[in-house]
Amino acid sequence: MLLHVGAFVLDVDSKQVTPWHKLAPRTRILCTLLFVFAIVLTPDGHWWTWAIYGLALFSLLLLSRVTLLVLLKRLAVEFTFIGVVLLGTLFRGGGEVLWSWGPLQITTVGLTILGSVTLKALLSLLILNLLTLTTSVTALLHALLELRTPPLLVAILASMYRYISVLVGEFNAMRRAAESRNLMNSNRSIRLIVGNMIGALFIRTYDRGNIVYQAMLSRGYQGVPPMMEKVSSGGRRDFVALSLTVILALLGQAIYWRK
Repeated sequence: MLLHVGAFVLDVDSKQVTPWHKLAPRTRILCTLLFVFAIVLTPDGHWWTWAIYGLALFSLLLLSRVTLLVLLKRLAVEFTFIGVVLLGTLFRGGGEVLWSWGPLQITTVGLTILGSVTLKALLSLLILNLLTLTTSVTALLHALLELRTPPLLVAILASMYRYISVLVGEFNAMRRAAESRNLMNSNRSIRLIVGNMIGALFIRTYDRGNIVYQAMLSRGYQGVPPMMEKVSSGGRRDFVALSLTVILALLGQAIYWRK
């Protein structure tokens, strides 16, 4: 079952038929988490380790037949949020000074940290986006329950994803109402107007959330949306996938310890 947020769908490639899609959703989550931990735990400057991880990830992208254009668009949006943080790592002290201007200076250590953090973020976002693109949201939620994630947390995630479009619609309606009354172009502070809109949206959200929750309980709601699709329950291929992920992670770390 696909859950829509307006015209935006997270799992655009969940209907593909590939070896990656044949894995159980919980196996995909475990493989993703193992891969992310192996990436972020690698110390700065160990380029060969990330080269191995990057090559394996590129092969997985080709194997899963993910829509590259959608993947690149999501990466571009996500990097706009972490770009400032990445840029801040460039001005770390230590090593040879390559450029300086007043208190700012670029050193070899700063370049190494910038490259390392950027690679960690890029590889981690690639594998996480691959997971969400190729696995339906409902399957992810049920897989999290199978992995003993607290049911309340899973229910919150499901509600956030399901009703985010309602919040966006409410905010747009309030914005149009403010524009029709010429409040956005008045002498009043825009911050004050937006603050009032957010406060009103919070109150509406609280009231509507209670109404929706009671309606869902009366219809047999049990915490997460029901599964309307068949998913793999696991088997030999899942064991092989987890084993290969562990071997890959250990191989990259072995290169690090060898040096």
